[in-house]
Amino acid sequence: MKVTILQFPGTNCEYDSENAFKSLGAETEILWHKADSVPADTDLLVIAGGFSYGDYLRSGAIAKFSPVMKAVKKYAEDGGKVLGICNGFQVLTESGLLPGTLKRNENLHFLSKHHHLKVLNNENAFLEKLQDGDIVNLPIAHHDGNYYIDDAGLKELYKNDQVLLKYCDKSGNEDNPNGSIDSIAGICNKERNVFGLMPHPERAMETILGSDDGKKMLQGFLSK
Repeated sequence: MKVTILQFPGTNCEYDSENAFKSLGAETEILWHKADSVPADTDLLVIAGGFSYGDYLRSGAIAKFSPVMKAVKKYAEDGGKVLGICNGFQVLTESGLLPGTLKRNENLHFLSKHHHLKVLNNENAFLEKLQDGDIVNLPIAHHDGNYYIDDAGLKELYKNDQVLLKYCDKSGNEDNPNGSIDSIAGICNKERNVFGLMPHPERAMETILGSDDGKKMLQGFLSK
């Protein structure tokens, strides 16, 4: 399997993502943001975390104008799988590839810690190795992770089973760290080929680092 990982000025999780997928046996390539096409042999395109363009103006708002994003949109429209992690999630919402937006955290503080998530829907490539109701523990590291969508959009997300992950405590009870509407931590598009989440599965690959729950999440992509 070939995983292509986008790199913008300010991206800082591309090598974590590369290491995670290599550890699962995937071939990887890091693609600079000035590329005008996605490699033809790409099975999964990852938009990694960090601070693209220093998060100036608004997180992900400048990255959406990078040359490569036209190719990313075409790749997604043709059914290619796309995973946006943290800043990558922000880039996907700013680009219109996922609904909603990411705002400043409710407490206005940068959050950096492990946090539990509940799986709401595993009928997709991303979470198929997990079960609905499973609790996973992943690192979060963000200042603008407060997911927002209007009431009509929220109803649409639930109607189409697009809400994939929610923030919770270790027992599965709601525990919202950043003010996200309905404690939403991750979603997908209607077609279930574009995925976005604020937590970092690529940083949860070894128990010595606090959790290896990211393995099952990313392995879902490798089975397709």
